[in-house]
Amino acid sequence: MGTVTMGTKFPAILSNEMLNLVRGKSSLAKMSGQRPLSFAGTDIFSFTLDKEADILGESGAKSVGGATVAPVQVRPFKVEYSARFSDEFMLASEEARLDTLRAFTEGFAAKAARVLDIAAIHGVNPRTGQASSVIGNNNFDYKLSSNKTTATTSANADVETAVAAVQGREHEVTGMIMAPAFRSSLAAETRADGTPLLPELSWGAAPSEIKGLPVDVNNTVAFASSPDLALLGNFRDFLRWGMAKDIFIRTYDVGNPDNSEDGDLASLNQILLRGECYIGYGILVADAFQLIARSGE
Repeated sequence: MGTVTMGTKFPAILSNEMLNLVRGKSSLAKMSGQRPLSFAGTDIFSFTLDKEADILGESGAKSVGGATVAPVQVRPFKVEYSARFSDEFMLASEEARLDTLRAFTEGFAAKAARVLDIAAIHGVNPRTGQASSVIGNNNFDYKLSSNKTTATTSANADVETAVAAVQGREHEVTGMIMAPAFRSSLAAETRADGTPLLPELSWGAAPSEIKGLPVDVNNTVAFASSPDLALLGNFRDFLRWGMAKDIFIRTYDVGNPDNSEDGDLASLNQILLRGECYIGYGILVADAFQLIARSGE
């Protein structure tokens, strides 16, 4: 199979745009920030001193305190997207080819960003809508099965309840991501005099903060008819994600690299563009988070 890699790497300015687009289109990435990740993965250790400190008098006997150290594995998985184009792409001017590659790269970056959210929140493969064996139980839906606030008729009260739950476990709330429907529910709430409780949400607005709390609206929260409405907690300290390899694009002009029913690319005068990258994440402390979800699902 012949492969054209466009010199393996794109110009630095384009590569930088790819990474920026990934961060900008993922709510989890926005809340937590990117961390370095080796291709082989990373083990992050959580460290806890189990008891309170001891006060001793002169010559007082010491007692056992104790510490708990637990590893969390952050292993990268491959994200891939392929699309076929007419081979006229290869005959176009260099500027026109670069425009096509740029558009494809931007689209792939957005898709890869959605993968981060959908995998980490639901453990689902976005393409199939089914649970991913690669992700397994490494997702918020599984880890927060007991840390879940059932939605009521008041979205604002649900947030207060969820925040109290996280704080009751002695953790800080640094952000919240929510489904568009939950944003709409918050926007519809009013005070006793009929004025909006959160006027900053009027007319479909999606501010980056509500009452001082960083927020982000994303339909990945309720992906594939999930009952999830919002996820809040300490994303800053207890969610880690990173890219083990830069996004890269390959071009194929023969064979059937996407296993399509159409068959061989060369016989159809087609080419295939394929984007790939490796993403990994780790939920370090599940008790630092709380889900808000519809009941009975």
